Amino acid sequence: MSVRRLADDSVQPDSFAFTPKNLSWAKQTIKKYPKGKQVSAVIPVLWRAQEQHDGWVSRAAMEEVGRMLDMPFIRVYEIATFYTMFQLAPVGKKAHVQVCGTTPCMLRGSEDLMAVCKRRISEQQHTLSEDGDFSWEEVECLGACVNAPMIQIFADTYEDLTPAAMEELLDKIAKGQKVKPGPQVDRIMSAPEGGLTSLDGEVVPAKKAASKKSPAKAAGKAAPAKKATASKKAAPAKKATKPAPARPAAASKPGPERLDKPRGNADDLKLISGVGPKLEQTLNKLGFWHFAQIAKWTKKDIAIVDDELSFKGRIERDDWVRQARALAKGGEAEYVKIFGKKPR
Repeated sequence: MSVRRLADDSVQPDSFAFTPKNLSWAKQTIKKYPKGKQVSAVIPVLWRAQEQHDGWVSRAAMEEVGRMLDMPFIRVYEIATFYTMFQLAPVGKKAHVQVCGTTPCMLRGSEDLMAVCKRRISEQQHTLSEDGDFSWEEVECLGACVNAPMIQIFADTYEDLTPAAMEELLDKIAKGQKVKPGPQVDRIMSAPEGGLTSLDGEVVPAKKAASKKSPAKAAGKAAPAKKATASKKAAPAKKATKPAPARPAAASKPGPERLDKPRGNADDLKLISGVGPKLEQTLNKLGFWHFAQIAKWTKKDIAIVDDELSFKGRIERDDWVRQARALAKGGEAEYVKIFGKKPR
């Protein structure tokens, strides 16, 4: 963790005072701790000070909290500078974006989210945008690894993000529009995308299952055997079934454009973030050889290919279509222009 210091004196206010409502809340919070242990309230009271003071904790706010808890100021400084939940300098008025950079999110594309922040907000972390509305920083695990990559803005988290979804989120916040926290794809919390994939049938309780037995079995008696009848006719011979039709060639499948072979030289699909050597081979077998093919995929096409790849959500999560569109239009130069980095 990098060294954290208080903000420069030029941005420090001369004083800080809680609003009547927050002061009442702070006093009630302090009373929750045993006599002589009131200093344990320092973190929640500091947090309330941060919420009141536009999302950051000034030196004056720390000293006011120290006076309320009868703590040496240096102890309050130590706590505020140790915990990264406390911001030590002014942050964006509309959003301070914390991008998780821990392994699960990094593997799922958090670097691309940071590239959006660098382009839209500031090249450097902890630096206000020109209008003062936004700031950003890279942080450690935010606790929703299964929905990676994710960010946190003030008290809310936004998960399952792609660069395109990140752009849209920032646009809405900039315009003052309402944004939905949580997963940004079709899932509830951490449930599978598109609904349950297992345990989605009726579960019959044991008592109910037992009640379905025949009366004879329920009474402990054997059920009478059925009489054999001579009048039963022999079962008719089964009709011969036609052999299953041969699988159509890649080019004849419905949905997105497919090719039996590349037009000239095949494109290196591994340049698309999220596509590795094995996945490239699979895409080729499915009839996809060129960036231009992927660039034209519609939502319906994406759903079809998703099913064939058995990895629902990957295409949209990694934004394959937008990446392919850039590579098809101008190669690596266009990719760098759009995403702020070279393709993998």
